[in-house]
Amino acid sequence: MGEMIPKISGVVKIDIDLECEVSRRLYGAGCFGGEPIFVAKDGAREEDEGYIASYVYDENSGVSRFVVMNAKSQTLDVVATVKLPRTVPYGFHGLFVKRGDLDQTC
Repeated sequence: MGEMIPKISGVVKIDIDLECEVSRRLYGAGCFGGEPIFVAKDGAREEDEGYIASYVYDENSGVSRFVVMNAKSQTLDVVATVKLPRTVPYGFHGLFVKRGDLDQTC
């Protein structure tokens, strides 16, 4: 039997010091996301100054989108969505790096 991939119905931001939820974004009925990733703004000075990005698949329409949310917003407001030409499979992982990191050699 194949590995079961959990369907992620939204994102919740937790304050570890206070041990409580501080923000959330649910994707909606029939919509499930991949692993969310935090991307800091250039020159960010605060811990959550940036964006949360994820792939979200709508099982109702069969459309995948790349969704970018404001990490500081209490409701993780969506600031951009990009409709993708193909379905992104559940369990897909991503990694964002700065250009300088790509240019460095070991």
